[in-house]
Amino acid sequence: MRPGRAALFRDRIRSIGIDPSLLDDGHLQPESLFPVPVDDVWLEIGFGNGEHLAAQAAANPGVGIIGCEPYVAGVARLLASLDRHGVDNVRILMDDAGLLLPALPPASIDRAFLLFPDPWPKTRHHKRRFVSAANVAAMARILKDGAEWRLATDDMSYCRWMLGHLYGNPDFAWQARTASDWRHRPADWPETRYERKALAQGRQCVYLRYRRLPRGQA
Repeated sequence: MRPGRAALFRDRIRSIGIDPSLLDDGHLQPESLFPVPVDDVWLEIGFGNGEHLAAQAAANPGVGIIGCEPYVAGVARLLASLDRHGVDNVRILMDDAGLLLPALPPASIDRAFLLFPDPWPKTRHHKRRFVSAANVAAMARILKDGAEWRLATDDMSYCRWMLGHLYGNPDFAWQARTASDWRHRPADWPETRYERKALAQGRQCVYLRYRRLPRGQA
């Protein structure tokens, strides 16, 4: 990192970073992470360079957004963007989202995002994909009834994997009604740098939206 960005990282991560010790007891109240009351709490898993998260935070000042990302360079870029736009409704866990999910209470998240995660294309690495039976169950636990889970990928193998893990799941309903619903990104879904690169290289991006069904409906 450049010296200026490194200094910003050191200063901002102290106030915006989530202390891992808060995850120990399994009873983290997500709204308590923010300095002022928030209407909703959203979660982005693996935010990369943070373009989507920063845009959502700026457009939704009444929402507290938690971002999980283990890579320092991506976190530093997000911090620079937040500082540049004076945004303070974001909190960051600089680690794997798998540490956060068990700490959150049931029905505590109003919206979640998993955008262009690493597809781990080799068969022997598929177990590393975030979308798994265990993590789908974890997401069903933490999402509120009616909450939306947005997923995106440009890897068709991972797309089929996502659909396979969520198809027929009693906790989620796919919101697509026509092909356009999954081929085109909704207006309130900001573009990421990776997505822009994928489209420029001629790869099809898929945008999936699932709603958490009311508990006990199945």
